[in-house]
Amino acid sequence: MHFSTYLPLSSVTLIEDLINNVNVDVKVVNSRKTKLGDFRVINNQYFITINNDLNQYSFLITLLHELAHAFTFSKFKSRVLPHGIEWKKIFKSLIHPFLTVEFFPNDIVFLLNQHMQSPKASSCSDLALMKGLSKYNNVQHIVLDDIKIGSSFVFREKRVFVKMEKLRKRYRCKEIATNKIYLFSPLATIELYG
Repeated sequence: MHFSTYLPLSSVTLIEDLINNVNVDVKVVNSRKTKLGDFRVINNQYFITINNDLNQYSFLITLLHELAHAFTFSKFKSRVLPHGIEWKKIFKSLIHPFLTVEFFPNDIVFLLNQHMQSPKASSCSDLALMKGLSKYNNVQHIVLDDIKIGSSFVFREKRVFVKMEKLRKRYRCKEIATNKIYLFSPLATIELYG
């Protein structure tokens, strides 16, 4: 399936113009647990891959994030940091035309405007943005942040944990079978236990 079918229809023409401008090959791939998308250069050809399980708004944001890498590399090669000030400036300029209700729902426009004040290496690190975007997923999941401290949960259909206190960005959780402590992202997909 062509990548454009994963985007909001209103964004396709602008995105195709950006892709043609930097001459990058975009492929949609099966979901990966460690990333939503990536940018690579192989034999002077630019490639972007995006996970196939993202909702249309998450897909658009991820694609713009990766396009910012392509434009940054095109201009600076590897002389700058991957998520340094040059990338942030380019990412902001690429996403700016999309920050309207023509491309995103009102709530996402608001969250994106806040996120773009100082975009991070991953939009996943912005809890408010990720929770806002998750409302538009086809399948709704429970995430660790949704349950109370002291609640038990199952992670990846096999291990049972108890949610403990939140540290700076992650929750401490104790595995019931081993009493070992692990750190979990607030956005870890879980199932309630019992």
